[in-house]
Amino acid sequence: MDSGAIRRRLGAFLGVLAASGVLALAASGEAQAADSSSCSGRKIRTFTFSTGSVQLYKSGSYLCAITVPKSVGDKRPMMVSLQARGFEPVVDKGMFTQHAGPVRSYVGHRKVWIKGSVGSGSYDSGGWQRY
Repeated sequence: MDSGAIRRRLGAFLGVLAASGVLALAASGEAQAADSSSCSGRKIRTFTFSTGSVQLYKSGSYLCAITVPKSVGDKRPMMVSLQARGFEPVVDKGMFTQHAGPVRSYVGHRKVWIKGSVGSGSYDSGGWQRY
């Protein structure tokens, strides 16, 4: 093999390596941003209440919920709870500025009970529902 062929192959290899590195960095940044503030899957419902909303997402046999205030501001008490029938609730509760959650639970074909609150306003599904 002559030196020109070696250089061409080396150049092609380095080009592919650089492109894959750029794609890996871009993909990992997007994944981190999505994981830290929202649920994966498709949004299936939004339950609004006086001070915010609970957003419900579905991905396969899993549900994910997040409580979001109407307006982002100072830290205030927020909570989100997702309970599949027959299991303990998965809860995120505390003082937050942007959202409570996400909380994720395997539900299969079970009914679920959803709760969320921001400050003095709250949402409660009021019973077992199927989504």
